[in-house]
Amino acid sequence: MDILLIGGLWLDGTAWDAVLPELEALGHRPRALTLPGQGDGNAAATLGDQVAAVVAAVDAAQEKPLLVVHSAAGSLGWLAADARPEGVAKLLLIGGFPAANGGSYADFFEVRDGAMPFPGWGPFEGPDSADLDEELRQRLAAAAIPVPERVARGVVRLTDDRRFEVPVVVVCPEFTPDQARGWIAGGEVAELAQAKHVEYVDIDSGHWPMFTRPAELAHLVAGAASGS
Repeated sequence: MDILLIGGLWLDGTAWDAVLPELEALGHRPRALTLPGQGDGNAAATLGDQVAAVVAAVDAAQEKPLLVVHSAAGSLGWLAADARPEGVAKLLLIGGFPAANGGSYADFFEVRDGAMPFPGWGPFEGPDSADLDEELRQRLAAAAIPVPERVARGVVRLTDDRRFEVPVVVVCPEFTPDQARGWIAGGEVAELAQAKHVEYVDIDSGHWPMFTRPAELAHLVAGAASGS
């Protein structure tokens, strides 16, 4: 199956380097996306530019792809499902949820000189980063790519209710499936409260399982691709 993988904030396609060979060995066709503004010098990239790149990758797939999105990129995946509701086979959300229509994409941290740099590990202390050793923390921080301001502060625009028909798998790393169900049922994730097909899968990791549990994550993704 075609599998498109998109990292969250400050990550490019190399975030999936340890996951790709595992998925290939399981018989899939994975492709990790590096989007406009992710290390290409395009500081003026917009949220619309990134959505267009994801939609183009969906259109270029040999068959309807599984779209795997991490953290804040959950909104990118949902926007792609909104743009191509009949073109996305399934959406797999790792440690994140889609923003509601009219909400900001990822206006979470200070913007400096037109971009939102990685804020350091302070905001992520606790379950998010508990499985990251010091060497990995240093490596990830050094490789972090500032998010263009027009991406981080972009406004999510959703127009096609057929997105609610796209099957969704919520992968729960630093939180539990029961917590995720509670947030959705309580109205904190309005978009998924309207989704018709939502499954929950647990993984024993922090917020970045592509680095700390790549083989386990690959098997989980492959299971979602096969419907198991």
